Amino acid sequence: MDFTSLGVPEHLTTALAKRGITAPTEIQAALIPAAYAGENLIGEAPTGTGKTLAYLLPLLARIDPAVRTAQALILAPTHELAMQIAAVARELIQAAGLSVGVQALIGGANIKRQIEALKKKPALIVGSAPRVQELHRLGKLKLTGVKVLVLDEFDRLLGKQHLDDVRALIRLLPPERQALLLSATAGVAAVRMAEELFAPRLICVESTNETYENYYDIVSFRDKIKAVQKLTRRLPIRRGLVFVGRSFDAAHALEKLRYEGIKAVALLGQERRDQRRAALDAIRAGRAEILISTDLAARGLDIEDVDYVIHIDLPEDVRTYRHRAGRTARAGKAGAVISLVDAKEVDKLKALAARMEIDLSRLPHS
Repeated sequence: MDFTSLGVPEHLTTALAKRGITAPTEIQAALIPAAYAGENLIGEAPTGTGKTLAYLLPLLARIDPAVRTAQALILAPTHELAMQIAAVARELIQAAGLSVGVQALIGGANIKRQIEALKKKPALIVGSAPRVQELHRLGKLKLTGVKVLVLDEFDRLLGKQHLDDVRALIRLLPPERQALLLSATAGVAAVRMAEELFAPRLICVESTNETYENYYDIVSFRDKIKAVQKLTRRLPIRRGLVFVGRSFDAAHALEKLRYEGIKAVALLGQERRDQRRAALDAIRAGRAEILISTDLAARGLDIEDVDYVIHIDLPEDVRTYRHRAGRTARAGKAGAVISLVDAKEVDKLKALAARMEIDLSRLPHS
């Protein structure tokens, strides 16, 4: 199977080939034809399986470059994810030779610059619901021409923190617009809300083709940061993600690791947007070897060639474990997940592993 057989036009298949993408993933093969048919859809598939392209390809097919108005709207729960999606869209559009404008509209950014950018009438808007509503309220962004609405990480967007803003924005869109909802894990509550709002069909891809190894090491709680330091010295970590449960812990871990001479950065929710962007740029460019993050900050981000994921704080559930683990072993590459647990946490970790049906090994100390 190739992209042409899914109905993807030649200029887009050529653009994909330039990036070395010639065969669709399972979620792309399932979702793209249904999206071309105009269905409202939920696409649930593991992290790293190509969900962004699964919705971008049919979305771009719906856009008419000759019409100078917003025709597609993608919402994301974090600024970083919105900027990442916009970057992927621009690269694909440029490689395909399309004259389609893309504009990211996120809170915290200079609204005057965004207003100026909207004068160019971009067809694809990527952003946060509050900022999109604000610009609509100011009369700077028309939404009557929107044909496709995408909710990326829809389980978060339809959760308590974002739901009211998303509902309000939906009311501003044409009733006949298509809705595409994507996530790696969709909880029951999020799916029910999606059914209430859009009556979508669920497409679920469960096979993960996981190539990462799962290890654990028993470490006292107060020695976990020191254990990360030792792992960084001992293992061939080129690009590692360290997950913590609270921003305070992340800041503490960052300070300790830097003191030991480790090139570490942190992605913390309370930091300024430019600081978070600098941290992502550093890990992606190889200027840092460790990125410390909370789950909310790292959700949905695509960081290539992560070879190790380390849990300082144990994931609360299977969904969180899979989200974290999905940062490594992407695109068929190998990787490892290491959980640092104290003696009281061992049983909880083993119960998680049993529910996930994964092999869990004690980390060798050699």
